[in-house]
Amino acid sequence: MAAKKSEKRQRNEQIKIRCTANEFNAIAAKSSASGLTTAAYARATLLGDAGPRAQRRLPVDAQILRQVLAQFGRYGNNLNQLAHYLNAGESVYPLLPEMKQVMREWGDLRDTILEALGKSARPA
Repeated sequence: MAAKKSEKRQRNEQIKIRCTANEFNAIAAKSSASGLTTAAYARATLLGDAGPRAQRRLPVDAQILRQVLAQFGRYGNNLNQLAHYLNAGESVYPLLPEMKQVMREWGDLRDTILEALGKSARPA
């Protein structure tokens, strides 16, 4: 049985079109909003189907991702302080409330990442 060919080998013909910068930006925005690459979006628009191996893009919210980076910094700093405290040989018991808070914060961070990727943080 012959092995399946890669997508590049299967799709070796090209259609080139000229467009203005505004048209290009509009096409790029629509393809991004659809979650498809520009080529897959064009196939879907022209043929009615993007094809079985169409590449999909995850929707990303840049503002939320910046918030995630800020949260990572804060939470990383808190974890570093907890580790320093524990490495100094101090008792764990006074830190239990802080450790529980850190675990809640990591859950919040997970939910924010899922939101940025356009996924539901909690099952409906």
